[in-house]
Parts: sequence; C-alpha cells; structure tokens
Amino acid sequence: MKIAIGSDKSGFTAKEAVRAYLTEAGYDFDDLGTVDPEQVHPYYEVADAVAPLVQNGTYDKAILICGTGAGMCVVSNKYKGVYAVACEGTYSAKMARAINNANILCMGGWIVGPEMAVEMARTFLTTDWCQDLEDWRAANMHRFAVQISAIEDKIYGA
Repeated sequence: MKIAIGSDKSGFTAKEAVRAYLTEAGYDFDDLGTVDPEQVHPYYEVADAVAPLVQNGTYDKAILICGTGAGMCVVSNKYKGVYAVACEGTYSAKMARAINNANILCMGGWIVGPEMAVEMARTFLTTDWCQDLEDWRAANMHRFAVQISAIEDKIYGA
C-alpha cells in the first residue's frame, strides 16, 4: 500500500506524529505537504496536490491534516473517485473505511492531539471496506458503490 500524507501549518505537529508512526510501522509513504513549519503550504494546495494522485492510483490512500480537517476534505472531494472524510476519532476513521470506502482520511490538528492522530491513522489504514459488517449491510455497501459511481458519472462524465 502506497500512502501520501500532508499538512498545512495547523496540522504539522499531528502530521509529524503520523509520519513517525508510518516510518516505524514500515509503510511506504511520501509527505507532499508542509515539511518545514517555516515554509508552509496552505491546505488547499496540499489537498489539490494529493487528491489527483489518489484519483489516478499513484497512492492507494492519503492522510491529510489541516486545522479542522474540513478544508482538506472539501478540496479533496472535488476529484472523481476520491472519498475524503473528516474524522475526529478512531470510530469515525474506522467507519469511514468500513462503510464509506474512504481513501483519504482528513483530520484537524486543532481538534485531535498527536497521539489520537496516530491512532486514527492506524485504524484507517488497517480497516478494510465492509470489515465487521453484517452480510446484509456489506451487500448494501456494494450496491451503493455502484450508485455512487453512477452519480459521479453524471456529474463528471463517464
């Protein structure tokens, strides 16, 4: 699994904690955001750099951190096939993967501390789509994915 991470200045501390976790856990990742808090990249530039690379398959998943997670999420979701979710805890990070098949986890450095950011990243990266769901719910998720793809085709073109 290839992962992109990135932050603006507001998410830098949490991103650095996630970066350390990814390194320690042996993940293949690239940091495409702010790497020096004195030379910051705004959230909209970071998300706009990462989301198309998730869209085209260069990266399987991404973790983006700004002040609240909302800005990264809004920009990322402009790309067809990108499913970014702003989460504030491990449960929402797990459900974003299990139910929504999210491929970008967004979180807020003003909202979650570095330790929680690491736990959310761990949960997001180790949860599969439909994991721990009842059979009927998993079947619904697969039907919904087809419907969502059809909606995207209407909006973006096939």
